[in-house]
Amino acid sequence: MRKRSVTATGYDAPRITESDETDTSLEQLTASRKDAQPPAVAVEDATPPESFELPGTDLSGEELTVRIIPKQADEFTCTSCFLVHHRSRLAEPQQLICRDCT
Repeated sequence: MRKRSVTATGYDAPRITESDETDTSLEQLTASRKDAQPPAVAVEDATPPESFELPGTDLSGEELTVRIIPKQADEFTCTSCFLVHHRSRLAEPQQLICRDCT
């Protein structure tokens, strides 16, 4: 049977790695980072699709149609986040709080 040597290290103690042992200058790190970056991608001049809208576009004439489904018998509304969840997501039945809010 082999014995292993174990040294205790505190959780807050700084860890020493191989990269910490080597002293690398800022210029060397910057140069190696520039070498590792992929080349810039050329962007072709293309017209944007018709569905593309710029921010600030006036959408006052547009109409939004959404089908609203009423809350089902097996669902509840969380009293913390006010979202409707399935009963399986119930964390505290007395307060109607979902698992995400606990």
